[in-house]
Amino acid sequence: MSTPTTTPRATAPTGRAERRARAVSGRSSPLWGVLAWAVGLLFAAPVLWMVLTSLHAETDAATNPPAFAASLTLDGYRTFFASDPAAPLINSATASVVSTVLVLLLAIPAAYALSIRPVRKWTDVMFFFLSTKFLPVVAGLLPLYLFALHTRTLDNVWLLVVLYTAMNLPIAVWMMRSFLAEVPVEMLEAAAIDGAGLTTTLGRIVAPVAVPGIAATALICFIFSWNELLLARTLTATVAGTSPVFLTSFLTSQGLFLAQLCAAATVVSLPVLVAGFAAQDKLVQGLSLGAVK
Repeated sequence: MSTPTTTPRATAPTGRAERRARAVSGRSSPLWGVLAWAVGLLFAAPVLWMVLTSLHAETDAATNPPAFAASLTLDGYRTFFASDPAAPLINSATASVVSTVLVLLLAIPAAYALSIRPVRKWTDVMFFFLSTKFLPVVAGLLPLYLFALHTRTLDNVWLLVVLYTAMNLPIAVWMMRSFLAEVPVEMLEAAAIDGAGLTTTLGRIVAPVAVPGIAATALICFIFSWNELLLARTLTATVAGTSPVFLTSFLTSQGLFLAQLCAAATVVSLPVLVAGFAAQDKLVQGLSLGAVK
């Protein structure tokens, strides 16, 4: 009577499953959670320090080493709101929101043509979009200034809208192409069979599926436009100055008013933080879209 024998092939899947289980348990260990919290706090530390400094008096904010236990005050915020920051905030909101909308209106059809309905030599087109970011912004300041001077658009917020749109469009096209490439082809074929045109396909088929990617692209373009300083500082003055330009007014010949500057920076950062938290789930979905095949 023969005894049954086992082959190594039968135990191989079990071994792979055990190794996979050990790897998963290793990644889910408390050590990784502690490390993630440490990295998160490291990135949040400058922001928390800015908020804490904004609640100190100027004498306490300028001490070295910093006075952690100094008394708290709202004088920095009172000074900020007394300096009439409404106009710079409105200019920043106008330039950022309008340019972001224009970028999406131009980037989505372009990404559609480069991903779902690819044109000939689409890789050359993508490289052309990327090559527009090779030139440093400072190298184009003089031509842009002369153009604005001759067209009488200096200190005009709509000039910033055009420049921010051109600045963010290549990034948006690259991002949206990767997002739209994940749209199922079967949905587009079904829409084409039903007689849907390009506008209907983009508005009713592509856009709902790519909402996370659109939200991520819009948020990144908004942040880039809101934080831009070099162009706004050079091409605007008193009428169309944006929030980053307004922040530089706290650097005076009398010195650096650190507490007031931190208070102003905290208030100016709030729109970006609110937009980021509001679109947090869409942002995570959009940035991870296509990461796992």
